[in-house]
Amino acid sequence: MRRVSLTSDGWRKSSYSGGGDGNNCVEIAGSPTHAAVRDLKAPNRGILTFHAAAFTTFVASLNEVTIRNEPH
Repeated sequence: MRRVSLTSDGWRKSSYSGGGDGNNCVEIAGSPTHAAVRDLKAPNRGILTFHAAAFTTFVASLNEVTIRNEPH
């Protein structure tokens, strides 16, 4: 699990933002029923929203892929 930091308006971003200047990241805001995702580089260009259960399933599947692809 990655650490997250909370921005002033309720968006959080992973402390792992990729290489370089750290701009390869998305920010996430959540509520009990939905999750919202936006691009850190362009936060005003658009927001994707997902039902909380669907987003939880999506994140869990990403974690499974990451674990399977880690070198042993």
